[in-house]
Amino acid sequence: MGTAGFVLALVSMFIGWVPLVGWLIWILGAVFSFIGLFRQPRGLAIAGVVISLVLIPMIVTLLVALDALTSAMFLL
Repeated sequence: MGTAGFVLALVSMFIGWVPLVGWLIWILGAVFSFIGLFRQPRGLAIAGVVISLVLIPMIVTLLVALDALTSAMFLL
């Protein structure tokens, strides 16, 4: 589980900007990594959780930027 979570979190780093697919992969990576924390070995699960937590501000920034862009488009 930890390995799967790590791989999904790593993949979501590169395609996380894709609105639905990237976010779904990110959520699955976070969940699998969290489940992997309770099993042995934990190394990749910890790395997957850290990557997933780092991606939260990046995704929020993307959502805010998209909102600002669409608001600016409708004002013109």
